[in-house]
Amino acid sequence: MRYSKTIAAAALALIAFAGCKSQYEELLESSDVNAKYKAAFEYYNSGKYSKAVQLFESISLSVSGSAQDDTVQFYTALSNYNQRDFYTAEANLKHFIDNYPASPFIEDARFLRVDCLYRATLRYELDQKPTYTAITAINEYKMTHLDSPNIAICNRMLEDLNERLDRKAFENARLYYKMEDYKASRVAFKNVLKDNADNIYREEILYYAALSSYKYALNSVEGKQKERYMVFIDDYLNFVGEYPESKHRKELDSLYEKARKK
Repeated sequence: MRYSKTIAAAALALIAFAGCKSQYEELLESSDVNAKYKAAFEYYNSGKYSKAVQLFESISLSVSGSAQDDTVQFYTALSNYNQRDFYTAEANLKHFIDNYPASPFIEDARFLRVDCLYRATLRYELDQKPTYTAITAINEYKMTHLDSPNIAICNRMLEDLNERLDRKAFENARLYYKMEDYKASRVAFKNVLKDNADNIYREEILYYAALSSYKYALNSVEGKQKERYMVFIDDYLNFVGEYPESKHRKELDSLYEKARKK
């Protein structure tokens, strides 16, 4: 009997505990829009963004069309942004930009959306579609906000994203070199520069293109070696013409002498 009473008491305690709602939960379920609006900003200002965003979302329909409408929508996005949910924040901000073009928050919203797109990009090894999307958005922002203090930040973003694309192109071409497919390797490196002559890895690209043409000639049948070494000599001369002081110069000079003897 003692054990039965203990179990019954524990069960009643659990039921009572489950029935007790926190002040926040009661507020979230209430219909007091003004109290929710005030509390949402209190949570936001104290860094409790998850609670803030739930309160802002709960009054979104109630304040639609009112003077508070754009404020609620903007701070919903800010709350998601500050808890690093950049995908949701970007969607919030795009909705805000499309629907509240006259809001005093509009310029901040446009920059924050650009920042969300930038933060949602991936390492160079992964899919770069988000990178292209971010680059387009950043350039559009720069064109429409020429005097913005955020232009310097945008330029740093673009520099980072373009470096990422340059590296991906370089590493993709280098895969053929690592696989010892030297003919394909040279073509791939040349195509990288054909697509973007200003690739920041230009020196390395020209170096690997020359190495590829040398190794392709070296591994060719004797009857085709001469013409293929001539291709290497062209690549060598192009390289030293652009980078006479390169760290790769000594190695390529040695290969050049071997090719000449051939």
